[in-house]
Amino acid sequence: MPVKLRLARHGRKKFAFYHIVAADGRAPRDGKFIEKLGVYNPNTNPATIELDFDKSLNWLEKGAQPTETVRAILSYKGVLMKRHLMTGVRKGAFSEEEAETRFAAWMKEKEAKIQAKKDGLDRAIEDDINQRLEAESKISEDRAAEILKKRSELAEAADEDALEAVKEQETETAETVEEPVAEEPAAEAKAEAVESKEAEKPAEEPVAEEPVAEEPAAEAATVEEEKKPEQKDDKAKKEEPKGKKTDKAAADKKAEKQAEEAPRDSGETGEEKSE
Repeated sequence: MPVKLRLARHGRKKFAFYHIVAADGRAPRDGKFIEKLGVYNPNTNPATIELDFDKSLNWLEKGAQPTETVRAILSYKGVLMKRHLMTGVRKGAFSEEEAETRFAAWMKEKEAKIQAKKDGLDRAIEDDINQRLEAESKISEDRAAEILKKRSELAEAADEDALEAVKEQETETAETVEEPVAEEPAAEAKAEAVESKEAEKPAEEPVAEEPVAEEPAAEAATVEEEKKPEQKDDKAKKEEPKGKKTDKAAADKKAEKQAEEAPRDSGETGEEKSE
């Protein structure tokens, strides 16, 4: 079996990189190899390739067979182009110096393409970042405009509420100045409170009323009426001067004698008439 130029897998799951090796075709993929030629990492853009150019060209000239992936890598790095030019020199198609100039021109063109690709990727990344920034700035501006609008609406509503409150206060003050304060509702409220308290108290048992003696009350009233003129006479006596007391006493005695004699006279005249 001839020698093969192939890839040996390394790295963790879903993040693999490969070694470019020259190994026996009967050996397993990740098993024993003859010589390591480079490293291939497809996780970057563009892919990272590290290759020993001279060793790879030497193995190709010896008859080593590359796999499809390794052949693409060798073509990308110019190993196959160099081999093609060396076969032309051996056949005498052109000189070795011309082969070197052709290879240099090819490598320069290849590097320009690679650099253009890198620049294009960088520009694409920058454009993507700028677009995202513009979109985010637009969103932030829209949010700021909405917030300002809401704040202005809230401020207008607050101003309107304040004006309404001021108007209500003015009307209340005008009403309080014009209309007197009604005290009756307060008195009614107090009376209702007292009634509610009395209603909450337990009902007292009715007390049996004793009959009132009317006759003693009537007698007491007559006694009081009799005492009143006497009291008036006493007051009048007190008010009269001392010099007139004797004359009044004498006049009273005369009046008593006349009163005693008057019934007698009337009785005598009645007897005479009957006779």
